[in-house]
Amino acid sequence: MDLKDYVILAASIAVSMSAGLFGSFFTSQTVNTWYKGLTKPWFTPPGEIISVVWIILYILMGISLYIILTNDLKDKNVRLAVGLFGVQLFLNAMWSYLFFGLTSPLYGLIGIVFLWIALAATIYSFHIVSKKASYLLYPYIVWVTIALALNYSIYVMN
Repeated sequence: MDLKDYVILAASIAVSMSAGLFGSFFTSQTVNTWYKGLTKPWFTPPGEIISVVWIILYILMGISLYIILTNDLKDKNVRLAVGLFGVQLFLNAMWSYLFFGLTSPLYGLIGIVFLWIALAATIYSFHIVSKKASYLLYPYIVWVTIALALNYSIYVMN
């Protein structure tokens, strides 16, 4: 790797982490007030674990994006993969706004369903360009699936 590759890698991770930073603004506003008062299912992970898992996932997302960006950006499959990554990253950030910012399990549920679909499409498109890049997103879709089940349960229970 040369300096250009390190810059692209760092930027890819930073872009991914920015979704978490954006989301944390809304989460921090209500996690200890509104969210604390909600009835939650038995499988709700502790907050400390959630934060650590998301940091790891954002790093894996950034590495995955970097792998895609090292391919020919003139290739339509690469451009599609990068575009879908952007869509799912936007939806990732928006979920925190919908759920925590608007204090709405319903809007959060709608948002996370769209996130899951966009993420599945991103993984598929990444797989076409680089299997390794797509594999790095598998833990992310597992975590989003758990989050979707959690969001649904909170919606139903409250």
